[in-house]
Amino acid sequence: MPTRVPAPTITGPHVYLRPPQRRDAESFIEAAKASRRAHGRWTSAPATRERFTAYVDRYARKSIPVTHAGFLMFTRDDDALAGVFSFSEIVRGGFQSAYLGYYGFTPHIGQGHMSEGMALALDVAFARLKLHRVEVNVQPSNLRSVALAQRTGFTREGFSPRYVKIGGRWRDHLRFAMLAEDWHTLRKSRA
Repeated sequence: MPTRVPAPTITGPHVYLRPPQRRDAESFIEAAKASRRAHGRWTSAPATRERFTAYVDRYARKSIPVTHAGFLMFTRDDDALAGVFSFSEIVRGGFQSAYLGYYGFTPHIGQGHMSEGMALALDVAFARLKLHRVEVNVQPSNLRSVALAQRTGFTREGFSPRYVKIGGRWRDHLRFAMLAEDWHTLRKSRA
């Protein structure tokens, strides 16, 4: 009997996003292992059942206020796992801000899915999570990720030396941000 696919959170023409679930473990771990080479030194996707369970649990918390929101991206034509978008350190009050991390999975990299998924993730951030600001931090050598942030319309705000420890080393990052009003203007101009 086929497993029922959980309902999407938000759907675009070619992809949809929904929160991760424990039943995604096998396909996620397989995709993470197949994508290690593509992710290189930029990120480390959970590649064991234990790490994936901790990843899912972070987004399953029903804490108020919500401090993390994660989404898996799937292709609409075959429900293949194609990428991840994760909002972390959501701060409320006068700030209304979060960090956004993202990565695609092999063999879907370079097919435009991440651009569409990023737009959907930002729709969730500004319409559902009611954020005012979303920040992404990208290592300068991660040219695809830098290009995605720029193509989406993020504004480069600066350079942060030795900003985040990844793979045991402190890595420099370019800092980009998107504001709610800028996203709404961009969405209207592209409609």
